[in-house]
Amino acid sequence: MKPFIYLLWFGMLCLGSGLAFGQAPAQRPAVSRRPMSPVTTDVLSRTAINVAETSLGTALTSTSELTPIDTGVVFTADEFYQAVALHHPIVRQATLLNQEAQAQVQLARGAFDPKLFSDYNRKNFGNTLYYDKWQSGLAVPILPGGLDVKMTYDRNTGKYLNPENNVPSSGLLAFGVSVPITQGLLIDARRNTLRQARLAVTMADADRLSLINKTLFDAAKRYWDWYLAHQQFRWTERGYQLAQTRFLAVRQRALIGDAAPIDTTEALITVQERELQVQKAAVDWQNARLNLTAFLWSSQDGSDPRPVDLPDGVVPQAALSGLANQAQYQELLSRAVQQHPDLIKLATKQQQLTIEERYRRSLLLPKMNVGASLLSRGPLSEADYAGSSPYGFQTDNHKISVDFAFPLFLRAERGKLRQVQLKNQQIQLERQQVSRDIAIDVQRAWNELVTLEQRLVTQQQTTVNQQRLVQAEVDKFQLGESSLFLVNSRETKLIDYQIKQEELRSKYQQALASLWYTAGFNLSTRY
Repeated sequence: MKPFIYLLWFGMLCLGSGLAFGQAPAQRPAVSRRPMSPVTTDVLSRTAINVAETSLGTALTSTSELTPIDTGVVFTADEFYQAVALHHPIVRQATLLNQEAQAQVQLARGAFDPKLFSDYNRKNFGNTLYYDKWQSGLAVPILPGGLDVKMTYDRNTGKYLNPENNVPSSGLLAFGVSVPITQGLLIDARRNTLRQARLAVTMADADRLSLINKTLFDAAKRYWDWYLAHQQFRWTERGYQLAQTRFLAVRQRALIGDAAPIDTTEALITVQERELQVQKAAVDWQNARLNLTAFLWSSQDGSDPRPVDLPDGVVPQAALSGLANQAQYQELLSRAVQQHPDLIKLATKQQQLTIEERYRRSLLLPKMNVGASLLSRGPLSEADYAGSSPYGFQTDNHKISVDFAFPLFLRAERGKLRQVQLKNQQIQLERQQVSRDIAIDVQRAWNELVTLEQRLVTQQQTTVNQQRLVQAEVDKFQLGESSLFLVNSRETKLIDYQIKQEELRSKYQQALASLWYTAGFNLSTRY
């Protein structure tokens, strides 16, 4: 009779006051895991595989059916870096820097292009031909020595022609050279421009590497932010499922009198709190996916890149630790002080200034050009040809010219030379400081990486110990020796530890990317 009365009393209490046992939690809309749009990138369209949890320990509770396992396409970090390096517009833009520098070299080579020229002047007035002058030829600059080879043909007639322009009726041929004797013999403006343009190609390569490294470093941070957001969602969702299951169990126990009715209210509050956490984690996960999607582009056959959307079914890879050792660090540090793009740019700039200094020193010399040409009359018809002629190419038929100039004070030349020398000294000092800064930045990144690895080991041990406390508290609660409040508190603490552990893993991967970036490289080149 008494059990029947107890059941009737509990039934009336359930009908009269829903607060006593709590209301059933509203169904939370599940986050869609289906792709929203087709993905053209090959690394995003592979067959889905099951991704089992590794290095996370056992489940939060002993109930194995409450441990969800993610299923989806694993988009690894290396695949992501590869996609960014191949298709991202900024990376494609970086490749144009080298092409622009090559175009600058071609522009500088234009100063040594052979040139055809022709000059024609005629004056006729009052039925009198004053003059009819025509000169044409070919000028060929020679890179070594700064020589200019020139071939001309002059044909001049007229009543009032200047006597120095008188030539044979068949015209006058000339073949000669112009040679700088002092200033311009070893280096001149044309060769100075060409040599600096060639060095600019090296600087463009360094700028290209810097831009690519920066883009991939930003991409790495976004990837591991996405990983952390994904793990936060998983753990908060798991905590929500556990709280929901525990609420239903406590409610059933209260109905049969095995638990206090007020425990259902406490269990319901826990469900509602964790539901809010899941909603926030879901939004953070979606936003992290959007940030990652900003780096995803696709291009085929040299076409313009098109943005690619990351489908919902794609999940990040597991985060590993212990990816760097002391030997790799020493090698990376040695390479950083030799091959860092910033140091390459400064070294190349210093080489350019050295060439500029040589050119400015040459301007302190007197300017003297010597020109010499062999002369011959133009070709004659066969009827006018009379064997050997004193008007052919002979040493006696020549034209010589000498140009000489020398500023007395050389103020402009000496001032410009001094400016170049001071700039060279500044670059040398900057190079030393930058080299030191790079070494310190690499050491700082390495220290942070080692510290994070140690913290991660400690956090893993803490998480395992907290998991034991949760299991012990659950066992005591089932025996009636603990309260629901203590179970929920320890379980919430365990979820926080799990999320903190994933946060350290994410920071470790970002610190690894930072180590390579500060050394002047990127993670896609670490193998």
